[in-house]
Amino acid sequence: MDLQNSLQQHFGFTHFREGQEQTIKQLLSDCSTLSIFPTGAGKSLCYQMGALHLPHLTLVVSPLLALMKDQLRFLREKGIPAASIDSTLSAEENREVMNAARAGQLKILMVSVERFKNERFRAFISSVPLSMLVVDEAHCISEWGHNFRPDYLKLPLYREELKIPLVLLLTATATRQVKRDMANRFGIQEAHIIQTGFYRRNLDLSVIPVGADEKQISLLQQIRAQGAVAGIVYVTQQQTAEQVAEYLQREGVDAVAYHAGLENERRHQIQNQYMVGEVKVVVATIAFGMGIDKADVRFVIHYDLPKSIENYSQEIGRAGRDGGESHCITLANLDGIHTVENFVYGDTPERGSIERLITTLREEVSEGQWEMQINPLSRVCNIRQLPLKTLLVQLELQGVIQPQYAYFAEFRYKFVVDQGVIISRFEGERRSFIEAIFNHTQFKRVWGALDFEALAQHYGCERQRVVAALEYLQDNHLIVMESKKITEVFAVNPQALRKPELVETLAEYFADKEQKEIRRIAALVRFFELDRCLSANLARYFDDQEVPETCGHCSVCRGKAAVLNYSSEPSLPEDHKLIELLKSLKLHCPDEAIGLLTAGLCSRFLAGINLPLFSRNKIKQLEGFGYCEKVRFKQILKKVEILMDAI
Repeated sequence: MDLQNSLQQHFGFTHFREGQEQTIKQLLSDCSTLSIFPTGAGKSLCYQMGALHLPHLTLVVSPLLALMKDQLRFLREKGIPAASIDSTLSAEENREVMNAARAGQLKILMVSVERFKNERFRAFISSVPLSMLVVDEAHCISEWGHNFRPDYLKLPLYREELKIPLVLLLTATATRQVKRDMANRFGIQEAHIIQTGFYRRNLDLSVIPVGADEKQISLLQQIRAQGAVAGIVYVTQQQTAEQVAEYLQREGVDAVAYHAGLENERRHQIQNQYMVGEVKVVVATIAFGMGIDKADVRFVIHYDLPKSIENYSQEIGRAGRDGGESHCITLANLDGIHTVENFVYGDTPERGSIERLITTLREEVSEGQWEMQINPLSRVCNIRQLPLKTLLVQLELQGVIQPQYAYFAEFRYKFVVDQGVIISRFEGERRSFIEAIFNHTQFKRVWGALDFEALAQHYGCERQRVVAALEYLQDNHLIVMESKKITEVFAVNPQALRKPELVETLAEYFADKEQKEIRRIAALVRFFELDRCLSANLARYFDDQEVPETCGHCSVCRGKAAVLNYSSEPSLPEDHKLIELLKSLKLHCPDEAIGLLTAGLCSRFLAGINLPLFSRNKIKQLEGFGYCEKVRFKQILKKVEILMDAI
């Protein structure tokens, strides 16, 4: 096969980048492959071109909708038949994509990993011949990966169930441990792991120790030194993004804030303006960057500490994709270390909360099934939603629960066309069915909420048929429909659920995960304080051994090794003040939650780590919430454990 000719014909490129051709050849020789290329080195082309030459559909799992949309746009421009199934599609568009896949009219179908939870999707995809499973951002598979996504752990099981013969894993960042973990989960041989050099000679790395009082002016000086070029300033919190962007604007810098708290439309507007050069500097949380393929980013500045070396690597990897010299600057001190650590402690559920989850599950099982809505369950168990989802995946992996399907508990709709006109379009039993739906809808002015239970008792119809009818009416522009309160249904294994060690096993899993994340943050601080070449050590961290001992273009090579300090050393208040604050917490805590007031939970209160219990009972408004927020969590916990008897 003439791959060079195919590259020119389909993609318009004259030559392959390093690693691309080898990856494609391995896939076309039926060898599952793990490819690790730096950010911007052309990973996507490997599956895109591979898919063209494979006989059946290639299924691509991508972690971010923006990434999917960008890649689909590129594929369509190249005339390659590709589609996605995602939350932005209407029911009719969904059906069109599925019909095209069944008919063999697509070469590539893109989905999120969460799509596999949907029983209807699993039934559909199992009916389609598949040539290859592609996992983009594949480090999410590994529990040692920095963006670990619990649902990714189930991908090897899905691959087995669907009998997909070939797998391609793609990522930009993987330590030796993560690399082995990814390969082992999919049975990829070491000979089929392709890793190109991590080191990028066009990136100039600097770590500059800066106190809190000097941080803004130092940032401004660094940006002005770069000139009127495109750059990204990374911060940890949304509020900081807004404050820093406003400061830069006042100083005449063309800057805008970007974070997850903005409306979708506003985020898309900022992305588009940045891509075409209408905005020069984006001050962003880590929500910005994934899926932004801008070649001429000339600087990336970390105003706050990144979460890990892996996050740092991905974020600076957005600079200089065109090969031009670019500057990666970290304005560093230890002031923000408590913030990145608190993300970890906030996502570690207390043992009592895990116990409450298992008790709730045992109480709610009915005829071997459990129905769950994530918001109420999060409140009942006092566990944030992300770690709660991780817990549910762990229960799946241990054979306790198995996802069946999901449905919306509430539907409401309004008429676009007069109700009588709609009914007149149907005859016989279908007309009676539509009338029954309308008659069991309680309208308040314009919108009406359908009572599924009353409809089922009166008409004896299955829920699925009712939903299909409403979707039909909406697709034909007869009604506008909204759905809320997604409910997930699981099959439950009663023997596995009764295991006495279940709670302890789950608690140990999270304790181990917590310690790994805290060690990752410590490794980041050690990296920034290195007295040896930053570029070389960063490359070796990601198992790239073929790098020069010194790069000549980092702050250490320029003789400026960094030592990080606190702007002012944070300290705990007097014991009597802490006791007063914790007594106030106990007073405002509802009786049924008193048993949850462990030293760990009290410490999270003082550290300002939000939990469902605090939000629901307005505990965030108490004086003590966040009173010790600048002190590191372990220091708070040690003190609170001593004071617990006095509360």
